[in-house]
Amino acid sequence: MIENILVVDDEQAITDLIEIYLKNENYKVTKFYNAQDALNYIESARVDLAILDIMLPDMNGFALCRRIRENYHFPVIMLTAKDEETDKITGLTMGADDYMTKPFRPLEMVARVKAQLRRYKKYQTMPTPDEAVISYSGLVMDVNTHECWLNGQPLSLTPTEFSILRVLCENKGKVISSEQLFHAVWGNEYYNKNNNTITVHIRHLREKMNDSVDQPKWIRTIWGVGYKIEK
Repeated sequence: MIENILVVDDEQAITDLIEIYLKNENYKVTKFYNAQDALNYIESARVDLAILDIMLPDMNGFALCRRIRENYHFPVIMLTAKDEETDKITGLTMGADDYMTKPFRPLEMVARVKAQLRRYKKYQTMPTPDEAVISYSGLVMDVNTHECWLNGQPLSLTPTEFSILRVLCENKGKVISSEQLFHAVWGNEYYNKNNNTITVHIRHLREKMNDSVDQPKWIRTIWGVGYKIEK
């Protein structure tokens, strides 16, 4: 089945450029120039991944991403202004899985799309019954439904947060570096040590789990090495 990529940007030159490169990779591309039209489309069609610009005429990309995350789990990549670190962090907070800064290199954009789709397919694969539920000291993760509970209370996680926590739980007792986490979750090769994506997601996981850096109950930082959940 051909994957359908939703592109939402009010700059036609940008959407046309993305369309050319993604169609060359045999993806279907659906373009919209405002948020509401995109939301209406999502309700009636299958979307495998969305690329959202922040600056839209009727609703900013952050709000659009938040609306998508209320009901859908497909990957979201945000387009941010060059070097605007706040935009990147806000996008990840709203549930985005990745971000690209404008102007971006089309081939890197294609690589990021492929990486997100690989991750999405990987974690949509139905595991065996023995692998379907991860349970550890009050934390329960249902891999099939992507639901999570902590001490009996539902824990609302974005798809990326769920994937990161799953990798850490599946490797209890082991220190996992940011690079290892990045490759395990995104499955790509464009990681660099200045990328703070993992740091932001870990911070939000801790906030949702009422965890702390100084006295961690769950995610422990091994400074200069990575992260671990004690066995």
